[in-house]
Amino acid sequence: MAVGARITDEVDGFRRVGDLCGAVRALRRRRPERLRWRAAAASMTAAAVHCQGLTRARIEEPIREMILDMDDRILRRETVLDARRVGLDLDRGEVLPVHSRWELKRSAFLVGVDHELLGRYMQLPGEFTQLIDTAGAVLLARSFATALSSRAERLETRVTYTGAANGLPHEQALLKRAAFEREQAQRWAALSKVLVQGSR
Repeated sequence: MAVGARITDEVDGFRRVGDLCGAVRALRRRRPERLRWRAAAASMTAAAVHCQGLTRARIEEPIREMILDMDDRILRRETVLDARRVGLDLDRGEVLPVHSRWELKRSAFLVGVDHELLGRYMQLPGEFTQLIDTAGAVLLARSFATALSSRAERLETRVTYTGAANGLPHEQALLKRAAFEREQAQRWAALSKVLVQGSR
């Protein structure tokens, strides 16, 4: 790989030739940062999901060690969440805070959402004293926020400026619904922020 190549290009080059250990070494040589290094690490965790046994361990464990050695708490947290998004759990309680279902319910109530909606997409413990899957809850809350925000934008694009100014009933209803969806998006985003407070 050429000297000075972007870390994303270098990692992709190793991945194309099937040298995943070389890609991990390339990640180790570079200083972790929030843009290209994070993207390269995310591509490696996505590759690790499809590996098994010793091959997977040779990718997963070095990346996990790099994450734990980072000084940047936000980068550490987001790298763990990126890995979890593709199905790789790199956090064994060292990065994200732990929450009980009761704490989740309380936080959701305070921001104004129903925590049981998360139960449609993830396993919530039966007892309120049991711990939840923090990474899963954060990713779902972010997904809800993104989906609701997109829906609000789509509703707003259906309203013409002349229709809104003239107060056509159906367009006013669309604007009202869009405002509601946007508010719900903000509430779910707030929940995701609450859940990661105290990340180490």
